[in-house]
Amino acid sequence: MPAERKPSYLNFDTEKYHWKQDIDYKNNPEKYRVGKGEQGVLICEPYKSEIGRFWRFKTPAIAKESSEKILEMFHNYILDNDFVGADMARKYLQMGYTRARRYANYKGGKKYDRNKDYKPLERGTGSAEKAQSAEIFYSAYKLAAAHPIYQLLKADWKKRLG
Repeated sequence: MPAERKPSYLNFDTEKYHWKQDIDYKNNPEKYRVGKGEQGVLICEPYKSEIGRFWRFKTPAIAKESSEKILEMFHNYILDNDFVGADMARKYLQMGYTRARRYANYKGGKKYDRNKDYKPLERGTGSAEKAQSAEIFYSAYKLAAAHPIYQLLKADWKKRLG
């Protein structure tokens, strides 16, 4: 199997990864980088602890409650002019979508078989319920990403800090 088809977490180099667990990004926001997609979402404290405890997608009802709470947090971060918090909330909404989709596509959410040299598992074996959860998170994610103040803050942040 070609190397590019294997999971990205294999041979992951934590030293080269920009986000660090020992940084308080609320007290040191200048060290935060927007990055690509969901990068840093499971590392950046205190936002990981603030937002992550509400991140759930087991059923559509749970996903609705979770995405609404995280979107509310997103808006509160915007009101507080806390771009890092808003970006992290947006990332959790995006991750709600991508992780629920993974479970919708693959039984148990597992994409690769570690016992067979990380060969991709059969797609289409997942849960229709998780597909509904994914759509709920996707709608909330798109609302956050399109928020005009968030877009201005993000453009300014990337220009100034990366």
